[in-house]
Amino acid sequence: MTEPEAVVRKYLEELKGSPDCIICMEKLGSPSGYGDACECSAIKPEMVGRLTSCQHSFHMLCVLAMYSNGNKDGSLQCPSCKTIYGEKTGTQPKGRMEVSTFPQSLPGHKDCGTIQIVYHISRGIQGPEHPNPGMPYTARGFPRYCYLPDNEKGRKVLELLKVAWKRRLIFTVGTSSTTGESNTVVWNEIHHKTEMDTNLSGHGYPDPNYLDNVLAELAAQGVTEDCLRK
Repeated sequence: MTEPEAVVRKYLEELKGSPDCIICMEKLGSPSGYGDACECSAIKPEMVGRLTSCQHSFHMLCVLAMYSNGNKDGSLQCPSCKTIYGEKTGTQPKGRMEVSTFPQSLPGHKDCGTIQIVYHISRGIQGPEHPNPGMPYTARGFPRYCYLPDNEKGRKVLELLKVAWKRRLIFTVGTSSTTGESNTVVWNEIHHKTEMDTNLSGHGYPDPNYLDNVLAELAAQGVTEDCLRK
């Protein structure tokens, strides 16, 4: 695993400045508010860094604390604009993603057939990346069936969902927003259509904005068309 200090230094360049750090809310001209909580010989509390792409600035020790409290996957996400540096991965438990097609059309997509995605995840024990390592987690409602139109944009979404699955970004372990159950497998901010023929619940078709919306949600997780060219 890459050392946390190395990840911070890779994506930030040291800077001298005095605006506020939005992580600790101290002035950048003052030491980091995490000086006592995060010990590091290489990064000092007074050191300020600027992210190389979006140019937002923070105490480098604050970014180190943020990174060390997260998934520690070698990537950073700007807390200001959400720009991702490196390849973001999630905490999705082990499972299986199956894809098939059939000729029936979805409402709003009469000119093509349908892609069916089936996600399989079983209950298990939480790992060190989960909220309560060593405790069991449940997996309610699996297998989960999801649907996309089998057209050019739908197939692009499918390929990006495959990338998100491999990066463990589709699901996570947390608290269900519908039942309130904790330590259970839940969706992770990439919406899926789980119904074919009604959109009364918001989880079906027709929905003319869905494909664009899910492309934006995938991009927010660092999954874009660039990933398909690698």
